[in-house]
Amino acid sequence: MSKTTRPLDPPMAAAACFGAPHNAWWGSPRHVSLMRELPAPCPLTLAAEPAGVQLDLRRSALVVIDMQNDFCHPQGWFAQRGIDITACRRPIPVIAQLAPAWRAAGGRVLWLNWGIRADLANLPPGVLYKGKGGNAAAVGYGEISPEDHGPSLVQGSWGAGLIDGLQADPADLLIYKHRLSGFFDSELDGVLRAQGITSLLFAGINTDRCVYSTLQDAAFLGYDCLLVRDACDTPSPAHVSDAIHFLVRLLHGFLTDSAALTAALAGLSTPTPQPSRDAS
Repeated sequence: MSKTTRPLDPPMAAAACFGAPHNAWWGSPRHVSLMRELPAPCPLTLAAEPAGVQLDLRRSALVVIDMQNDFCHPQGWFAQRGIDITACRRPIPVIAQLAPAWRAAGGRVLWLNWGIRADLANLPPGVLYKGKGGNAAAVGYGEISPEDHGPSLVQGSWGAGLIDGLQADPADLLIYKHRLSGFFDSELDGVLRAQGITSLLFAGINTDRCVYSTLQDAAFLGYDCLLVRDACDTPSPAHVSDAIHFLVRLLHGFLTDSAALTAALAGLSTPTPQPSRDAS
């Protein structure tokens, strides 16, 4: 047998794992295996527009965007600027039911939140201008509102924290962003690819701003995109959301809702165990 076809020495009893289980090298003192052990597919079929969708739950993530105090709390940055936060709060109970069901079935939840630098060093003039609504006297990114809860949307501040009513799990992923699109100048794409995630379901606020910007970039990068319509909202006029839904159906992916997703999850059999390595 040639050297190129000779089997590798058997691994040691306790092979070391380098990476996520489905995207890992396995090493022992004798050899390193570069063979990825992909998890068994877990098909999830759900109603959607313009066509029903079947995705692999093991390679999918529920991406929850910007459900944070500064946007959703009555004393947050938005509310203190006089913005009606009714729409910002509307997805809270929907996501509060959907996220645990998604996790229980074996899906990953990813929280994608604003979390800017305190010194604003990477925010350009256009972002700073729009953050103040064009009014130099208004409270902008990183500044303190009259009812002081700390600097707005600075990573680690109260305002950047998750809104009451939603609960993150230690196994969830958390990514901070500093633009409308979570893919711009962030680690989001790298994290998703390292985790083997190819399908993204979007929830959160605002439908026409950070949700749509991130979904559109995801589609450009080759991810499968589903917008969970009633798990998203925006204070913009209704016709704006209608336009986003139209564009998602037409160009970027699929439109579904929490009832369809919950029904699909309820129809699953016992979740497939995550892969393990038998190195004996």
